[in-house]
Amino acid sequence: MSGPWLILVGVAAGVFAGLFGIGGGIIIVPSLILLAGFPLVKATGTSLAAILLPVGILGVIAYCRAKVIDLRASAFIAAGLLVTAAGGAWLANTLPAELMQKFFAVFCLYVCWNFIDPARRYRKWRGLTVTIKPEPETDPHPSPWPLIGIGLLAGVMAGMFGIGGGNIIVPMLTLALRYPPKRAIATSLGAILFPFGIPGVIIYSKAGNLDLAAAAWIAGGLFLGTVFGALITIRLQGRTVKLFYGLFLIFVAAWFLFLKSLLGSL
Repeated sequence: MSGPWLILVGVAAGVFAGLFGIGGGIIIVPSLILLAGFPLVKATGTSLAAILLPVGILGVIAYCRAKVIDLRASAFIAAGLLVTAAGGAWLANTLPAELMQKFFAVFCLYVCWNFIDPARRYRKWRGLTVTIKPEPETDPHPSPWPLIGIGLLAGVMAGMFGIGGGNIIVPMLTLALRYPPKRAIATSLGAILFPFGIPGVIIYSKAGNLDLAAAAWIAGGLFLGTVFGALITIRLQGRTVKLFYGLFLIFVAAWFLFLKSLLGSL
């Protein structure tokens, strides 16, 4: 797969990263498998390397200007990510991760249900009385420990699956710590801006499961695409962001339940 095509993969992943506060691995990994013929573990390692550099800096700047990011929380989450990303990479290279993938997919479906709230949408469509849940406070200030805990969990998932950790960070911030969707997405993107994946990238490299040249091309595309995704999210209403993120999580769950195993067998 040539450099220009890898840049396009990076741009697409960057748009998703800016939109949903993720690292972009959920787009990069299947693209490398389908379009470049990478084995699953090598695609995961290359994805983790591509999101290693602060490619989302333009998106974070856009969120800072819109005053929707919690940089303090980003720093504490990043500390947790740094501690456990290497452990996740080690697990991916040594242990079967099928059970973990299934649990993660079920978690994504649970979050998707809470974000989309199909029962409420059905009642609204039928013209029935709908109870509107109050929006979370606009500027929560949790203690450092739950933020670090979120980072620890996200680091394991990032190292194992090369996904950047945002798929854990955003739901946990919104559901557990009552962050508004936009603020959670912006804070997640700020957290994964730090090079927490260095230990994991080293482990993948030593195992021969890393293509640095492909990672560099993809990183260039990520740098360009993230800011566009961030600008889209900034302009959307909070409920619309939750709906889009919930729909995105359906794809994530399908990826870990079915598509990842299917592509890994190709």
